[in-house]
Amino acid sequence: MSDLKFSIRRAEPNDAAGCCELMRNEDVFAGLLQLPYPTETAWRERLSSKSNEGDILLVAVDNGEVIGQISLFGNTQMRRRHAAMFGLAVIGHAQNKGVGSALMKAMIDYADRWTTFLRIELTVYADNANAIALYKKFGFEHEGLLRKYSLRNGRFEDVVSMARFNPNQAIVR
Repeated sequence: MSDLKFSIRRAEPNDAAGCCELMRNEDVFAGLLQLPYPTETAWRERLSSKSNEGDILLVAVDNGEVIGQISLFGNTQMRRRHAAMFGLAVIGHAQNKGVGSALMKAMIDYADRWTTFLRIELTVYADNANAIALYKKFGFEHEGLLRKYSLRNGRFEDVVSMARFNPNQAIVR
């Protein structure tokens, strides 16, 4: 049973330091397809800038600490506006305690009920079994293996491409 008493809310510019610390965490960074050494300034700019309508960044907060975040961002290309991608991160000491599931549930509820996104896409390192299991739990399906896709710790690594369709939207076949 988890001793965390976290809440989920939309991120604000004052969350920049917490988001930066989350992304610097060694347990988090190893699973990300991002560059190292994020800065608080860059996070503050990201959280202060006007995003595309429909984009959202949510944080999980426990006793004032940002312990997780999920961002959903739509595609700006006309013929791909029905698709969105997301990124998820949960700090090491909060992993496997329901934080990732709560963030996924909030993001999917938002996407399915309040946006026109038909398709949510992701890429995840092929060896990240916990993340893949979480995504499958929320209806994401394996679409392909992208070989030597991302440089991680000096080696090119494989990633899995997954996607989920909004079950409330009509899909033309």
